Amino acid sequence: MVSIAFTGGGSGGHLYPGLAIVSRLKNLLPCRIFWIGSNAGMDRAVIENAGIEFYGVPSGKLRRHFSLRNVSDAFRVGAGFLSARKILKRERPVLLFSKGGFVSVPPCAAAASLKIPVFTHESDYSPGLATRINTRFAERIFIPYRETAAFFSEKNRGKIMVSGNPIRTEFDGADPEKGRAFLGLNGSERVLLVLGGSQGSREINELIRPALPELTKFYTVVHQTGESHLESVSEGVSEFVNAGKYKPFAYFKDEIPHVIATAELILCRCGANTLFECKYLNKPMVLIPFRGSGTRGDQVENARIFQEAGAAIIFSNDSSPSSPEALSHLIASLASDPEKRNAMGEAKITEQSAAKMIANEILNKVLEKNDGSASSN
Repeated sequence: MVSIAFTGGGSGGHLYPGLAIVSRLKNLLPCRIFWIGSNAGMDRAVIENAGIEFYGVPSGKLRRHFSLRNVSDAFRVGAGFLSARKILKRERPVLLFSKGGFVSVPPCAAAASLKIPVFTHESDYSPGLATRINTRFAERIFIPYRETAAFFSEKNRGKIMVSGNPIRTEFDGADPEKGRAFLGLNGSERVLLVLGGSQGSREINELIRPALPELTKFYTVVHQTGESHLESVSEGVSEFVNAGKYKPFAYFKDEIPHVIATAELILCRCGANTLFECKYLNKPMVLIPFRGSGTRGDQVENARIFQEAGAAIIFSNDSSPSSPEALSHLIASLASDPEKRNAMGEAKITEQSAAKMIANEILNKVLEKNDGSASSN
């Protein structure tokens, strides 16, 4: 049985799309899959919970700016390369697929040194630093949008395939009735779903609380606050909680596809996974991108392309107001305009079959490497 290696990590945004591809690939080809990720953080728990072999390697963060920490991290990157090379040499995969994140760079370099083919995928509109480095080793580069190709050098254009972003297979079974049951809804409520990311969003949380009197005129507000924000966000809003009009949750886990399916409208950050998962279920979105000095601007870019396609409206950016009153006005206008919401939900962004497309490309490469001796189901 052939072995295929995956790498990537540091956040769910690098792990869950990779797992979506793994799931599709296993339906196409009897194979052994293992994952190389960071030996610190969430990577091991997420991958092993999915039933996949995991090997941890040292990893150092890649920074575009000067920092003394770049020196120590350079040693970690070097150690990661040696560790990944040892794993790859021992396990002998026919291909390495990278989902990105700084931890993916040493395994991609190690695979190239062993002449193991490398495929890589970028989730955001513009490629991050890890992807830019990994393209030096990759023979196939998957990107989310046609426009993303402009960020790559001319010599890499022939390696590019526009795939969209991989969606977890759980979203194929998204059921609004299961979402309503989980949320304790009776079936008639209109739902505004607020997603600030897995850690929550202070900006979004501070907008929602004072806006509740207006928002709850139209919607039951279901709000993922983030674990550390749940208590503070819930203070002083007991009348809305007791009336069943405001339902704060620290974090949604396996139920998230069903919860998204329940929503009429979604207010959210602009991570690539969130945007594509909501779009997969044809949900209109109001977007508040994470921006400023703590980010390279990827969420602003992601938000812009969804707005330009008509799939979403950007509520807050550096040049527009972000008051609770302005948010209430925008939500009210959308709540009263079903034609607008439907048009946003039906707007086309890009490919919606990324996991299947990428899995097929991996299968084709495996068959090529094995002279057709591997067989699909």
